[in-house]
Amino acid sequence: MRGKADFFDEMHGSGGSVRPAYADYCKWFDGQKDEVLSRKHAEAETNFRKTGITFNVYGEDEAEERLIPFDMVPRIITAGEWRRLTRGIEQRVSALNAFMHDLYHRQEIVRAGRLPEALLRDNEAWLANMVGLTPPGGVYTHIVGIDLVRTGPDEFYVLEDNARTPSGVSYMLENRESMMAMFPELFMRVPVETVSDYPRRLAKSLAACAPKCAGPNPRIAVLTPGIYNAAYFEHAFLADQMGAELVEGSDLRVVNGRVAMRTTHGYEPVDVIYRRVDDEFLDPLTFNPASVLGVPGIMDVYRAGGVTIANAPGTGVCDDKAIYSFMPEIVEFYTGEKPLLPNVETWRCADEDSRQYVLDNLADLVVKEVHGSGGYGMLVGPASTREKIEEFRHKIMERPENYIAQPTLSLSTCPIFTESGLAPRHVDLRPFVLVSPDKIDIVPGGLTRVALEEGSLVVNSSQGGGTKDTWVLKD
Repeated sequence: MRGKADFFDEMHGSGGSVRPAYADYCKWFDGQKDEVLSRKHAEAETNFRKTGITFNVYGEDEAEERLIPFDMVPRIITAGEWRRLTRGIEQRVSALNAFMHDLYHRQEIVRAGRLPEALLRDNEAWLANMVGLTPPGGVYTHIVGIDLVRTGPDEFYVLEDNARTPSGVSYMLENRESMMAMFPELFMRVPVETVSDYPRRLAKSLAACAPKCAGPNPRIAVLTPGIYNAAYFEHAFLADQMGAELVEGSDLRVVNGRVAMRTTHGYEPVDVIYRRVDDEFLDPLTFNPASVLGVPGIMDVYRAGGVTIANAPGTGVCDDKAIYSFMPEIVEFYTGEKPLLPNVETWRCADEDSRQYVLDNLADLVVKEVHGSGGYGMLVGPASTREKIEEFRHKIMERPENYIAQPTLSLSTCPIFTESGLAPRHVDLRPFVLVSPDKIDIVPGGLTRVALEEGSLVVNSSQGGGTKDTWVLKD
């Protein structure tokens, strides 16, 4: 199953041998009839359509709602591999949280010359309103998604950090539920760690971050922009699974120094707000005065310690791809250790020498916007046309500080189910991390995104990618 570029195949080794992680699964798969597997594949799509698991693709005119593609061949990770990953993830997330505290207080990392001041001064995600403010429990990054890619048996790299509002966990949960419903006998045969308790773990972690004014049972609410948001399904899903309230900005107001929610008994205080509203729209009195999505005065309550906002405003700095390029220095500065999970080599186009290298090698590189997400605003040089490459050349020359570039990695492949049998496709992995004052909790699994088109390296669902169930094997 190796591709022309000799990509690492996670299921098969040399000569087509099955790797140990997939041994039990392949024995089961080989015993299945093709017509049964095809029927199950169709059932999965029908189930997702009935459940309403969709996402929005934004075009030039308006958003188009699509079914998120699901592939029923799981991505399997051994217990030993997972232990190595979790150690690296814990280290990185600890450093990210310490970094956020430092950025909004003494900025020791800047004083030490380990991070250029310009990366903050010119960073639209850095919020002056957060200076000197310490969130309840000292936690800034309550929920983090760390995007990982694999290039070999023991070679994992961090591709991106998602510390603002990481999405996709509902797909992780629904993928597992669908697999268990379709193939219950398979889970009797293969010992897989559970992910279904994520909502309970999320609620427990958020409750542990409640402000001091909260009672013994903190009230948690999920703040959504509303039904037209691309991730609304996930907002409603998580609120329901956690037993939390699903609210929009119009459901909340500041009452007697607390953020309160409208109920049939009047307005009642809310202690923790898991917000899925961007910083700019969170409080019209502090940020965008035209916003109707947020809560007027919520930042005043937050500054006074009367409510927890997860994730903290200003955490978008961690998503910045120029900041990402300094993560090895950031991890070492705050933990005193070398990173256990390396970065992908990154060239900052704001740097003159790096920019020249990028311009000279555009056809071989991946170029990304510093604040981009979802696969938008990206150039994959080897798969692009000459016209597209020249378009990006002009963009970089006009706004070099807005772009970074990385090598085109040989991403590992996992097989997907097709009409003609199993076929390798490139994948990445987003584990979900929960941070509370005394614990970092990593769910054993995550969201595996897969590039469904042959040869494609872009796994984002908005760009034609799909998802897989991710299995972490028990010892």
